[in-house]
Amino acid sequence: MSEQNFLRGARVYLSGPMDFVASRADEKKLGWRNRVGDFLRAQGAIVFDPWFKPGVRGAHQYGLEDIETIDVREEWTFAQGQAGDEKRSRCAEKFWETLHIDLRMVDTSDFTIAYVPTNVYSVGTVHEIVLSRLQWKPVLFVSPPVTFPALEQLRAHLRERADEHALRLLEQLATDVPVKPNPRAVPSLWYMPLVGSGNFFDGFGFAEYRKNFNWAEIAMDEQEKSQPPQNPLLPFIEKLTQKLPQRWDNRLKRYVPNDDWLLWELNEPKGGDTVRAVHESEL
Repeated sequence: MSEQNFLRGARVYLSGPMDFVASRADEKKLGWRNRVGDFLRAQGAIVFDPWFKPGVRGAHQYGLEDIETIDVREEWTFAQGQAGDEKRSRCAEKFWETLHIDLRMVDTSDFTIAYVPTNVYSVGTVHEIVLSRLQWKPVLFVSPPVTFPALEQLRAHLRERADEHALRLLEQLATDVPVKPNPRAVPSLWYMPLVGSGNFFDGFGFAEYRKNFNWAEIAMDEQEKSQPPQNPLLPFIEKLTQKLPQRWDNRLKRYVPNDDWLLWELNEPKGGDTVRAVHESEL
């Protein structure tokens, strides 16, 4: 009898900002998805990473996304009339395939891992989280601490130089952006009832696994070193291979079974077949 592993064959979608990140090239090559994907595959899971979309039968280039995909935004206009409508339609049609295939991956997945820093604007991430929850699929929600140490260093430097004009400009810039520190990693209140209280994490906990996976150092390592996660995601996933999580019932004041975690028991046939109940396939 094979060893139990709840993640074997489970399909996991990796959701998070891809557009308004500091560098799309760095995000694709060095971002958190690469490491979490490595970790999930090591547990036997199937990873849906929107940077590396699965092939589509009969349409192999469908929805492919790269660092230049968002360049179509340069065509956008608010001009009225036919010319404006044509340009906006081209933008929408150009990105439709990306939206379509990403949401299809969410549809096909068993659960979603979402990285949602409060300082990065992302519409697609919200859409994917909501779609997952409308289908009662778990969303493992990572909300990291958001701090700006370089900003504080710059403030201190300008105060030391008594540069009042530069300080005023800096404060105006912080207001215009706006720069909103979130050192406690508190997620948006809207997400709390949507996602569920037991599915929030304040980091990944990469440090414990870096050596095993031979991960090169990235900026996120320094962030997690300076402020270690209290509830890291990767140890939770590791436990998930052997035990499905329960949920806290605040009315009963106890943990109860969590039927969001419906992970199919499917045997992969060599040819076509009908999905059957496990007990039927074992007869």
